[in-house]
Amino acid sequence: MIFLTVGTQLPFDRLVATVDAWLESHATTRTFAQIGESPYRPNHMEWANFLTATQFREHVSAANVIVSHAGIGSLLMSLMARKPMIVMPRQAALNEIRNDHQLATVKWLRELPGITVVDDEDGLATALSRRDWQQPDEMPRTASPKLLAAVRDFIERD
Repeated sequence: MIFLTVGTQLPFDRLVATVDAWLESHATTRTFAQIGESPYRPNHMEWANFLTATQFREHVSAANVIVSHAGIGSLLMSLMARKPMIVMPRQAALNEIRNDHQLATVKWLRELPGITVVDDEDGLATALSRRDWQQPDEMPRTASPKLLAAVRDFIERD
């Protein structure tokens, strides 16, 4: 099953419409989408505007892959569940978000196993069709020594 989430703050019609169009020729692929306050209404998948935290966790658990914007909440939930992800960041130039912080987020995501970052609709369709998704590595339970040292140095500055 594919679980598509756009988060709760902003619609992301480009992401939802691209998955919906892909599903038109892949109708046997069960997909559920959390679409937020999107005016776009998918035709080829089940969807809801919003989910409770419990419903969200259930969909994450049932998913073979999670398709998402680059929002931290969605990313962390998927990584903690060790679910493969396809991530398409919103872009300010397309009026999908106020600034390009999601583009900054995906810079480090591109290096992580189990996460496929796509830049556009064609890349998303290709990633969905590949189906060779890897499971992400287990998330560390503590911060890296490098991060801890940087925080310590910052705090101890005069």
